[in-house]
Formats: sequence, C-alpha cells, structure tokens
Amino acid sequence: MNDASSRPALVCLPTYNERENVAPMVEAILAATPEVDVLVIDDHSPDGTGEIADRLAAADPRVHVLHRAGKEGLGKAYLAGFAWALARNYAFVLEMDADFSHDPKYLPVLLATAREADLVLGSRNVPGGGTVNWGAGRRLLSRGGSFYARTILGLAVRDLTGGFKCFRREVLEAIDLPSVQCSGYAFQIELTFRAARKGYRIREVPIVFHDRRVGHSKMSRRIVLEAISKVWSIRLSGFH
Repeated sequence: MNDASSRPALVCLPTYNERENVAPMVEAILAATPEVDVLVIDDHSPDGTGEIADRLAAADPRVHVLHRAGKEGLGKAYLAGFAWALARNYAFVLEMDADFSHDPKYLPVLLATAREADLVLGSRNVPGGGTVNWGAGRRLLSRGGSFYARTILGLAVRDLTGGFKCFRREVLEAIDLPSVQCSGYAFQIELTFRAARKGYRIREVPIVFHDRRVGHSKMSRRIVLEAISKVWSIRLSGFH
C-alpha cells in the first residue's frame, strides 16, 4: 500500500465490463497526473475487467483494485471507493467514468482548482464546456434535468448530474457516506447538494464530455428521469 502522504490524491474508477477501456484509461490518468493513485472498483465484471486491473496493479504501485461481489449501481461503487480512500488518508478524492467520456487531461485542472475550493465539478454547462456525439434530445434532457434540479434544490451549480469531480477529504467525511440514499445520476445530485448544505465551496470548471468510444452507454432516458424524480426526496430529506 502506498504512503498517502506522498500520493495525496486518489482517482476512483468504477468498472463493469470495461475490458477494452480499463488499461488505456488507467495509463492515460497516470500520464496526465503522475502524482495520483488510481483505484479500480470492479463489480465482478464477467468480461474479465477485474483481472486486467489486477495485472495493472501488479505492474504499478500507484494502481489498486477493489473487487466487489456484484453489480449494485454506480453510487454504491463510488461509496466503497470513497471509504477506501478515507481509510488511507488521501487528501483529495476524484471520481470519473472509465469509458473516456471524461478526459483525463482535465484532471490537473480539477486538482489545481481544489486547492481553492472544497468540491470541484467538471461541468458541461459552463462557458467552455460541452458535449460531443450527443443528439439534441439527449442534450436537452441533460440540461433540462440540471435546470430542474438546481431550481428545486436552490443551487447555483450548472451541471448537477455530472460525475467528474474532485472532493477534499473533509467534504466526504462531513457528508456521512453511509447515510447517502441515492445511486446513479441522483447520487451525483445528492452529494453536491449535501456539500452545499454544509457550506463547502463548490467550483465548476469546463469540460467537454465525449460519448463513450468503446462499448455501450450505460446512460438511458429512464436513468435520467429517475434521477430527476428523486430531487424532491433530496430536497425534503433534511440533510445538514
């Protein structure tokens, strides 16, 4: 296990059937930010993703693997990764997708901004941000969902459903991770809302989101609509 005082940041990378992406993604992360560690959180992928991750970890001490018994949803995977990071005293914890929809080139910007903020969001909806290979309907659904959520929750954040983030460890400790209720895209909304309710400084930096280049997208209209439907339960939850 690495000394977290010399490797202060950890990238949490959930995987499920990402055998084509996991190795090039880990390599790209380490090339963009050699100072970080990577934790692959694999939900017992039947395609062998976990075994590939184990080989990467054996070859590089910056790479770690957390094997989970099965697929329980993105939120549960991130919570497991966050707990792993906190137990090892990482100062900064990042989350991103394994399918190259989140470009590792933005990692240095997220980390640099986190020196002046508590939670940094890679945002598609601020000037300089955007999406590639999305149809008009998907763009409308994403932007409309974020507008709806921030209106109900009273937040100024432009991109509430994005999953490219950098947390200071203090934020994750204060949120009380075992009490997080949502998964999927609603998970992203809930964590940002809870950080805001506790008064933490939130900054958005522009990113361009690319639709996955290998495999099939795990995002669907049902998933986004489900996230939107949970906004009221988040608003009424009484988080402090």
